[in-house]
Amino acid sequence: MTAQPGLRSGQVAAAAGVNPQTLRYYERRGLLAEPERSPGGHRLYPAGAVTLLRVIKTAQRLGFTLEEVADLLEAGTHRHRRPDAGLQERARVKLAEVERRMADLEVVRTTLRQAIDAGCDDLLTCADQPCCPLPFAELADSEEQPR
Repeated sequence: MTAQPGLRSGQVAAAAGVNPQTLRYYERRGLLAEPERSPGGHRLYPAGAVTLLRVIKTAQRLGFTLEEVADLLEAGTHRHRRPDAGLQERARVKLAEVERRMADLEVVRTTLRQAIDAGCDDLLTCADQPCCPLPFAELADSEEQPR
């Protein structure tokens, strides 16, 4: 009796830290090649599928969408790719995007701290108070101005 080559869905999913439905979803999206089947019909993935899944999940945690991950994986398979098609350039673009979001989140954090410090407890009441730090206070003031 010889061992069957490849890993079954549950083994791959467990090793990569995903659920088995994720494997099928990634297959449908073209991120993961459709595996061979055992004589009993079980999916048998190559050992490299675990690494590929970990790469996909890591890229997602870094903020890349599945479409961007697919593009990165595709770009990595081309021998004569454009210099701006790889990870370096896309990582720079993603980093700039993350830095913009972080700046936005810093404004949100500062505003929420100011709302806590100002004792804002009711949005409607707070909106009418001159000490309200929330952005809608400025909108309320501009609505009262004659046009």
